[in-house]
Amino acid sequence: MVATVLLALHLLILTGFTLRILLRDNLSPQARLAWFIVLSALPYVGTAIYFLFGEIDPGKRADMRHKEVFGQIRTKASHLMGAPGDTERLIDPLYRPAFRYAGSINGFHPVAGNSAALMADAADTNAHLIADIDAAQSHVHVLYYIWLDDGTGTDVARALIRAAQRGVTCRAMADGLGSRALIKSSLWQQMKDAGVQMAVALPLDHPIRTLMTSRIDLRNHRKITVIDGQVTYCGSRNSADPEFRVKARYAPWVDIMLRLKGPIVAQNELLFLSDWMQATGEAFDDFVVAEHDTQGGFPAQVIGDGPTERRGATPQLFSGLIACAQETLTLSTPYFVPDATVLDALCSAAHRGVEVTLIFPKVNDSWIVAAASRSYYRRLLSAGCRIHEFKGGLLHAKTLTIDSKVTLIGSSNLDLRSFDLNYENNILLQDAGVTGAVQERQSAYVARSDLITLDLVAAWPPHRRIWNNVIATIGPVL
Repeated sequence: MVATVLLALHLLILTGFTLRILLRDNLSPQARLAWFIVLSALPYVGTAIYFLFGEIDPGKRADMRHKEVFGQIRTKASHLMGAPGDTERLIDPLYRPAFRYAGSINGFHPVAGNSAALMADAADTNAHLIADIDAAQSHVHVLYYIWLDDGTGTDVARALIRAAQRGVTCRAMADGLGSRALIKSSLWQQMKDAGVQMAVALPLDHPIRTLMTSRIDLRNHRKITVIDGQVTYCGSRNSADPEFRVKARYAPWVDIMLRLKGPIVAQNELLFLSDWMQATGEAFDDFVVAEHDTQGGFPAQVIGDGPTERRGATPQLFSGLIACAQETLTLSTPYFVPDATVLDALCSAAHRGVEVTLIFPKVNDSWIVAAASRSYYRRLLSAGCRIHEFKGGLLHAKTLTIDSKVTLIGSSNLDLRSFDLNYENNILLQDAGVTGAVQERQSAYVARSDLITLDLVAAWPPHRRIWNNVIATIGPVL
């Protein structure tokens, strides 16, 4: 009798979750298949995993607030966001489709008149950033996914404290999971006591409520810094030392950062404010965002993506950019678990003669990502892509350069977390000078890398290939 009841319960659970998966129109066939495998192999554990992580839904309240916030921004600051016609005026016809697509995500279009400097390394970034905050006269806005109380994190906090004490409006925001230790620390309290306005993105104060209405692993992965509306930073760097003591065995973290001026600063500030407003409930009327002279300089646009934007926006953006490449395409990312759209685009570019160079870390802090990434090597190499594994630490830089003219830089990885779960920020720009500087940095990464060949991959033992492919098979649910 007990066995019959357990069998009936087992079949009921499998049937219920199977129907739920089949009713979801926004799931790819690969993701459905992966969930069926998990549920069949681990029916009880699998259902618990599905309940916790199976559906990407930030909740109706978050969706409504997101629409309300961007409605305010578009109503009152559309003149800072650029216009669709600017793409036709500013962007080379070869790359217009990708820039148009980027503008469709959340309404930021190319704006001219920008300049940028590529920071030399972590110390150079920190020196410029602290100097900019110390020189601030009006306001400072910072948002980090990971903010540690190490040397870099403390330097930033102390600079904000100094700025607040001399009357500068400082707003500091950190992700509730990635910066959970700092949020509970005395340094966080010291910033509050000094007058720095503090907010937590996606807080973990009520984890049970979060699990019932959303997913606990939906995170704000953005890294945004804006000073006086005149300077902004964009790239892969969190507020943490390269030694990254929470995962010191993989150090140093190798990041890349641009320091930008021009109208792009206002766009990045608007993206920051969209997060701040959603976290604090404040209205857009409480803020002033500066306008900029647009003479000279290069065109650029901000791209903000996340689970409250439309599904598939990030992989479609990458695929569109890859499709625009005519001669060269170089990509660096620490986490490479592409969907079929991006994988096909990379192979297609190589097949049509584009020199495709991919740079990944040799040792990854995620064994799951490492295995899944390498499952794609044979297909990429067979198509003609070049793969390099960086061996000078964990290559954390997220860069894409095309034809020595176009650069995408920011926080987005090429994995399913960045595609579906994380709030990300990137800047897409067209400029030979900046792109050349980023390409030089990419070449430096290649110089410190091992070249991976098709013969090398073919020589991998069968058990390694099986393991990589097993992990890749269930990759859509990881």
